[in-house]
Amino acid sequence: MRYIISLLLTSVAVPALTLPAMAEVQRVVTDIPPVHSLVAQVMGDLGQPELLLEKGANAHSFQLRPSQAAGLQEAGLVVWIGPEMTPWLDRALEAVSSAKELRLLAAEGTFRQDFGAEGAHDHGAEAGHEGHGRAEAGHEGHDHGTEEKAEAGHDHAHDDHGHDEAGHDDHAGHSHTGLDPHAWLDPANAGHWLGLIAAELSAQDPENAAIYAANAEKAQADLTALDGEIAALLAPVKDKPLVVFHDAYGYFAGHYGLTIAASIAEGDAANPGAKHIAELEALLREGPVCLFPEANHDPKLVAQLAEATGLTPAGALDPEGSFIEPGAALYGQMLRAMATTIADCAK
Repeated sequence: MRYIISLLLTSVAVPALTLPAMAEVQRVVTDIPPVHSLVAQVMGDLGQPELLLEKGANAHSFQLRPSQAAGLQEAGLVVWIGPEMTPWLDRALEAVSSAKELRLLAAEGTFRQDFGAEGAHDHGAEAGHEGHGRAEAGHEGHDHGTEEKAEAGHDHAHDDHGHDEAGHDDHAGHSHTGLDPHAWLDPANAGHWLGLIAAELSAQDPENAAIYAANAEKAQADLTALDGEIAALLAPVKDKPLVVFHDAYGYFAGHYGLTIAASIAEGDAANPGAKHIAELEALLREGPVCLFPEANHDPKLVAQLAEATGLTPAGALDPEGSFIEPGAALYGQMLRAMATTIADCAK
C-alpha cells in the first residue's frame, strides 16, 4: 500500500518538473528615497526595489550595514544619483562586479547645474509642463543603457566620476561648490528618469517590458499633473526671499521661479562663520523673508537667527523625503509638502 501511494505521488510530481520556470524579477537596489520612489512607480506590482538609506539617515555620510553590503552582491540593477550625492555607495560598488548601474545624475538628458545656479535656466516653464515629453525622448533614445554608459558608467573603473576620493571621503569635502547633485528636485529630471528606469528594467527583464513602459507613462502623466498643481501653488510667492538651511534647492527654485536669498550652512560639514551669520541677520532684518529649517539638520542655527532677528521660523523642508514613508507615493508627497510649506510661509 505504501509502495502504491509513493508511486502515485511520484507520478504527480514529475510533470511539475517539466513546466517552464516563471521569469523572476531581478533585485533592484536604490540609494535615496526619491530615487526609490521613482523606481517603485515603474516596477509597480512586479516587485519592490530595495532602499539602502534608512529613514532619517544622512544621505552623504551613511554607512551600509553588513547585510546591505552583502545584498549588493545579489543586485541585478543599482539605480542611484551618483557618487556626488552618495559616495558611500560608490565605494561599496567597487567590490561588486556583476550589478548593472544606472547613474541618474550622469545619464544623458539629465539637466545639471552647479551650486548657487538657481534661476539660471528656463526649462521650468518648458519641461515642467509640455517638456515632460523629454522623458519620452529619453526613454526611446536610452537604448537599454547605451553603449557609452555601458563603457563609462557600468564598469566600476571609477575613472569618470568627476570626483576624487579625498574630496568625498566620509563626505568631508561636500562644501557645496561645483556640480549640485540634488537634481531630483527638478520634476523635469524625475520625468526623464522614469523613462530611463523603464528602459533599463526592460533590458534586464524583457518579458515585462510593456508593463514597465506603461507604468512609466502613467507615472509621467501623474507627475505632469502634480507639477502644474505645484506651479500654481507657488506662483504668488515667486518674489518672496527664502532663506534655506543649506544649498540644496537650486533645481526646485529654478524650475518654479523661486527666489533663494541665502543659505545658512555654507556646506553640509561646516557651520557658518561669524561674517556669514552677520550677513544673514542683516538680510533677515530687512524682511519680509521666510526662514526655513530643514529635516535631518540641527535646528539650533535657525532658532538662533530667529531669536536675533525676531522672525518666526517656517516649517521644516525635507528635500530628500527622509521622514516620509518610503514607497511609490513618496516623490509626489515630498514635492507637495515642500511647496505647501513654502507657500504657507510666503502668504
